[in-house]
Amino acid sequence: MNATATTELARLKQGARATWAAGDFPEIARRQLWDVGPRIVAATRVSAGDDVLDVACGTGNAAIRAAEAGARVTGVDLTPELFEAGRQAAADAGVELDWVEGDAEELPRADASFDVVLSTFGCMFAPRHAVAAAEMARVLRPGGRLGVTAWTPGGEMGRFFKTVGAFMPPPPPIAQPPLLWGDEAHVRELFAGTGVELEFQRESVEPAAFASADEAFEWTTTRFGPLIMARQMLEASGRWDELRAALTPLYRQNAPLEYLVILGRRTA
Repeated sequence: MNATATTELARLKQGARATWAAGDFPEIARRQLWDVGPRIVAATRVSAGDDVLDVACGTGNAAIRAAEAGARVTGVDLTPELFEAGRQAAADAGVELDWVEGDAEELPRADASFDVVLSTFGCMFAPRHAVAAAEMARVLRPGGRLGVTAWTPGGEMGRFFKTVGAFMPPPPPIAQPPLLWGDEAHVRELFAGTGVELEFQRESVEPAAFASADEAFEWTTTRFGPLIMARQMLEASGRWDELRAALTPLYRQNAPLEYLVILGRRTA
């Protein structure tokens, strides 16, 4: 990778950290995503004595549940600003785990270090998908299990991100669209040659409940980092009300949020 691409990649990751640190992601996770953690932990059969890595762990949706199952858990995230809330949630659950600042594209652990690698709506936002996939495969032990969740392109969150993205400047070529992680064919291509055999299923999680679409929109706008950043940019250009009008039908429907469950086992 040349110097220009290296600089561009570093800038992208700095922006990602700022985005996810903005607002109140811990509240977003608690009200909209928290049910997913125990599902992926159960699907990967995490048990006492397992060494588990949660990639892009956020506030510990999967990591805390894995620790509750008796595993030795490490959570890695590019945004350490989220760790304080994660530590508090872990303390409330009566468990401990290691919280490590790190990059999904350069996991700070040795080869074959973990029995289970998890990521709930996290690794999908790494800009170079194949690099993140290779890193997750690298740290898995032979026979180790993989469990990843990602929003599907055709689901409600897929429609949300596509709608917001249409109002934003296009990302640089080095950054692949996060929603591709919700496409089975793309994920199979990512893990081809890594020694990880895959299977897929689709599930959904209920969105946070609100009295009205307006209430839901205002709550999200003040808490969800990507929407906060979009608002700052679009208010300056006079297009914020246009995006709000485009998103309003999604908030009115308040439909279940579909996601892809990616399960794997390292066989080589």
